[in-house]
Amino acid sequence: MKLAIASDIHGSKTCCAALLERFERSGAEKLLLLGDILYHGPRNGLCDGYDPKAVADLLNAYADRIICIKGNCDSEVDQMVLDFPIMSETALIFNGGVTALAIHGHRGMDSLPLKGVSIVFSGHTHIPDNTVRGGVIYANPGSVSIPKNGTPKGFILWENGALNWTSLEGDRYGSRDI
Repeated sequence: MKLAIASDIHGSKTCCAALLERFERSGAEKLLLLGDILYHGPRNGLCDGYDPKAVADLLNAYADRIICIKGNCDSEVDQMVLDFPIMSETALIFNGGVTALAIHGHRGMDSLPLKGVSIVFSGHTHIPDNTVRGGVIYANPGSVSIPKNGTPKGFILWENGALNWTSLEGDRYGSRDI
């Protein structure tokens, strides 16, 4: 199964629309969202095209193709406007014989239950990560709307046994074989 993995939309209609366009063009079957969907939170300024209601409407059109994790800026009231579940803090993804743990990342990484897990997908930092620690791949797509440290607005495509970090403009800027 081909998956697109993204995080930290933070209510940007502009960036959400660009992500969904890239998702459609990629041919991915599912979109894994790693939290912080509708709101910007107290530590971030308003992002380009800030319109949480429009983001909800855009994503609801894809509800049957979205897997979503709750981020630190997501709340129970957000679930009232979204047609897919967002309140779980973790998910296990099974793809091509590989098990991945999906989290937002704001609770830290030190005590994760990693037995049998090959990949940890997390967001929160707004900085892409492509490292291996203790035999586990740690993959962070960065942020769709508010990237940090000069990184691009981007997401990850998981396909054909590889993770590919891709900007919203379509440029690949990192990869890792699984």
